[in-house]
Amino acid sequence: MTDKFIKTALFFGVLMAFAPGAVLAVDAPPKSGTTSYTTHFVFVPKSTVDIPGVGKAVALEATGPTENTKGEAFLDKMMAKCEAVSIDSGGKKWIDGACALTDADGDVIFSTFDTRDLDKSQPKMDCGTHTITGGTGKYKGITGKEPFACISKDVPAGSPEGAFAIDIPHNTTWEIK
Repeated sequence: MTDKFIKTALFFGVLMAFAPGAVLAVDAPPKSGTTSYTTHFVFVPKSTVDIPGVGKAVALEATGPTENTKGEAFLDKMMAKCEAVSIDSGGKKWIDGACALTDADGDVIFSTFDTRDLDKSQPKMDCGTHTITGGTGKYKGITGKEPFACISKDVPAGSPEGAFAIDIPHNTTWEIK
């Protein structure tokens, strides 16, 4: 009976390890800290208002994976989804929006961003700032700032028409209360 139990337990353990969609739990992040990560985004235009000579607004959706550039677990291998509006009016251009970073457990970090909000103490992060406003699960109570840069990339094959790709490195400082 014991041998049968052990074999059954091993069989189900191996089955779970190789089952499609099986993921390991993501550890809780430190309560505060700093790290760097890059999101590999593809932006897709969803709708446009274009008044020639006056202004243009484009609704954008951006998706892509995150990669912690320090090799740390926090903010690594998450899936980012952002909704944004790109404005070009009165001789000025900017993009504002909000993002959700979702980890393998389904827990989410939510942030807003503004490309006009630049952290002058980090001149290489010259594209804007995310403001972390909250989260779910292990990220409940998280707040923070993420100055970021924008690096244009080639659009992946098969992307929708009008799509563009940008790698966005972030320097993140956070606290979870």
